[in-house]
Amino acid sequence: MLRVSKLTDYGIVVMGHLANEDDRPHTAAELAGETQMNQPTVSKVLKVLTREGLLESYRGAKGGYRLSRPAGEISMAAIIDALEGPIAITECSNEPGICDQESHCSMRSNWQWINQTIFKALDALSLEEMARATRRPPLDFDPGADLREFRGIPIRTSGEPAR
Repeated sequence: MLRVSKLTDYGIVVMGHLANEDDRPHTAAELAGETQMNQPTVSKVLKVLTREGLLESYRGAKGGYRLSRPAGEISMAAIIDALEGPIAITECSNEPGICDQESHCSMRSNWQWINQTIFKALDALSLEEMARATRRPPLDFDPGADLREFRGIPIRTSGEPAR
């Protein structure tokens, strides 16, 4: 299953909250209360996002955290990369030489194509768009459609014998 971690999910919530707020710095305690998350988790997320350059931190009585640049200039791919590392759905998707099967794997180029497609989709979605309160229409996808072929490649459906 492809899934972002809870910490990444929380980080996106915090970033989204900051995107919808004024430009003043917000403390970890404020953000924890406003997002209804526990403060140690929020503090951990803030520390990572600051280290990765997505947030700026300010010390002092009026200190706190704010976005390092406008929300429209921060992609979802950048946030996920900061909290999880490079987006890679298989070991060979980003870094060559990690998998022992790489030299003779017939699936590698397909996995790389899928990984690049996911990355491009996340990179095209800004924090500003993600933070909007509006719901997006569903993708133009019919789950009842006959999906026996993908890019000219036959696909086995569940319950169908392998060919």
